Order: sequence, then C-alpha cells, then structure tokens
Amino acid sequence: MPLDTSTYTLALLRLDGRRWNELRRIHAQISVQAAADGSSYLEMGNTKILCTATGPAEGRQIGQRGGKDNEAKLEVEINLAGFSGVDRKRRRVGDKRITELEHTLKSVYASLVLTHLYPHSTITLHLHIISQDGSLLAACINASTLALIDAGIPMADYLVACTAASSATSDSSSDNSDPLLDLNSLEEQELPFLTVGTLGKTERVSVLLMETRVRNERVEGMLAVGIEGCKSMRDILDGVVKGYGKKFI
Repeated sequence: MPLDTSTYTLALLRLDGRRWNELRRIHAQISVQAAADGSSYLEMGNTKILCTATGPAEGRQIGQRGGKDNEAKLEVEINLAGFSGVDRKRRRVGDKRITELEHTLKSVYASLVLTHLYPHSTITLHLHIISQDGSLLAACINASTLALIDAGIPMADYLVACTAASSATSDSSSDNSDPLLDLNSLEEQELPFLTVGTLGKTERVSVLLMETRVRNERVEGMLAVGIEGCKSMRDILDGVVKGYGKKFI
C-alpha cells in the first residue's frame, strides 16, 4: 500500500517523512571483509556502498612505483552494480559518471592521506555501489573514510560529506528559500543541490561540488545546512569507529 503523504505539506515534511534538517537512517560497519586491509559498509537511506582499502603495497604491474616526489600513489576503483539503480543499466568501463566520481575521490584523498609516509607504494580504494538513492558522492566519501581508518592508513583528519538543496517551494524571485539536508534520488532530480565535505569537527570545507544551477543568494544557506549535516555525520561515524574499538578493550 503506497505511503499517504497528503498531510506532509501541512506539517512541513518531505516525501519520506523527514523534516528539512534531518538525515536519513544511517547504518555503518567496519571490518566487514577479512581479506582486505580495511573495509566498510555504509547505508545512507537506500544508498548502500561496500568499500575496501588495500595497501600500502607494491604496484600490481611489474615495475610500477608510487606517486611522484617519493609519495604513495592513490588509486580509486568504482564498481556500479547493474541492479543498483532504477534504470537497471550496466555501466561500461570508462563511463563518464564513474570516471568523474573516481577522479573526485582521488583528488580529495590525495591531499588528505599522509602519502609521504609510504614512498614508492600504492593505496587502492575499491567501492562497490550496491544501491543508489541519492547523495552518492557523499556516501562514497563517508564509506572511504571508514575503510581507510580500518586499514590504519594515517590521515590528517576525518573527512565526512553530506548533501544540501534549495527547496523549490520558495518563490524563484525571492531571496528566501527552504534548505533541505541529505537528499534522496527523487529530490536530486527536482532540486538544485550541492555536496559538501568537511574535516573533523571543524567547519573547514574540503569538498564542495555543485552540478546544478541555483541563485547566488541561496548558496550560503545550502552550505550552512550542509556543514551542520557533516557535523552530525561525523558524530555517527566516530561512534561506529569507537564502538568497534571497544570490542578489543
């Protein structure tokens, strides 16, 4: 029986029953793959990702070395399951969307991971996207952070990410808008949104990506909501790491 959302508008609720500043249900685990140096499983709503981290290790090809200037080389590989989305479309090798995600993650973590500690070596992140329901880049970042922590690879700080949007309920000619936090796929199709990532408990923005158009005066409100969402996400991921560590105490 379909969900009755007839009273949501009056209560200022979204289609999935959340308020404007609420995250979706977050479930995360680490050390889910014993064969990997580090691994994580993350659910943000119905977006589900399995991530494994291997390394630091020698390159897979003969004679392959690490990055430049005696630093480790960071590689990112994303596998998008054919059943992960509504379209049931199999992504080809070199798909533009996957390539963009891989490049973004590689650029972000290349400056965050302390690669100078592992010269002439390679660190590889494998992300398996099992289900897509919005906030894909943010989920990939959060899952990668947990996998790197589980692998014991030193980083400058936690990197967590979240999405924020400008509500279409506001008049386009007005400077005021209703921001929304942590979008699902239906909201991403209808609203302009951005992905923001912050470091640790600070408000230092390390990732900021926006692929849609929006009025300039709305960006500040979207960014503020996204940063607050990152703080909540950081507390959740920190709890997962500490909870796993208590098993060995």
